Amino acid sequence: MAEPRPGLVLLFQRRFLAARPLSSLPWPELEQSLRTAPGSALLADILHEHESTAAEPLDELYEALADVLKEEEGSTHCYKSYLLPSGDSVSLCESTALVCGGTTGLLTWEAALLLAQWALQHPGLFRGRTVLELGSGIGFTGIAICKTCQPRTFIFSDCHPRVLRQLGENIQLNGFTPEPDVAWSTQTEPQGQEVPGQNCQTPKVIVAELDWGSVTEKQLLALRADVVIAADVVYDPEIILALVGMLQKLSTSRAGRKAPEVFIASTIRNPDTHQLFQAELGKAGIRWQVIPAHSSCNFLYDVQPDVTILQLFI
Repeated sequence: MAEPRPGLVLLFQRRFLAARPLSSLPWPELEQSLRTAPGSALLADILHEHESTAAEPLDELYEALADVLKEEEGSTHCYKSYLLPSGDSVSLCESTALVCGGTTGLLTWEAALLLAQWALQHPGLFRGRTVLELGSGIGFTGIAICKTCQPRTFIFSDCHPRVLRQLGENIQLNGFTPEPDVAWSTQTEPQGQEVPGQNCQTPKVIVAELDWGSVTEKQLLALRADVVIAADVVYDPEIILALVGMLQKLSTSRAGRKAPEVFIASTIRNPDTHQLFQAELGKAGIRWQVIPAHSSCNFLYDVQPDVTILQLFI
């Protein structure tokens, strides 16, 4: 019996490893492939029997897979793997709940997936440079960049203790060893000299606790960021002022260095919130432009969200 076409197998593999809902797997395409493939007459007969009993095709397979894949009662976390174009993967421990421990930062959001795909299409922006990620969450975007784009240094940052703990575990799960969160927050002199374009097979990885409201210009200067990225950080009007204020500190903490390139990806759930962000950027004198991004993403398998990537000029 002929096997389903390789592309279809890859679709199943990607969605299965990313722990997507069973309903999102391409069952109709599989059924059609098996019906038309040479030597699949037996499977066609089986499917016909399912249909003759008024049952949905593959219902039993749905149920069997659900029994195998379902988590233990009371479990709040699961492991997901996202396949990269390079053939490598990003494996993460994620929360199964949208809000866990008082934070939404313990699972991977859509803008992080799309920002990662955009970054992987523009590796030269990150190669040999120091990258600061704001609101890293559990780490998908940064880990994907570290595995694919060869940054010199990647600084993951967040402010929630539980998120930082899970972030550190996920970074180690993917083969990186974060340097101790020593005195980046008390450094008074920048450390090291960045070499643009330097080939870095294994980037230096740092996890930093960074509160946008309290971080100082001196602390930001010590990070020496060449590129600043963030995903899904524009979702609450209450944090927009702190975010814009922190971006202003970045713009004035250069000490003669070139301003970092800044890219922020956002899922537009509430247009008013996104417009507020743009308005506050204007008040702060920060120009922005929309970066074209592909409408589809290899890491997303359900409805494609309305995600925009802004480049900020600070």
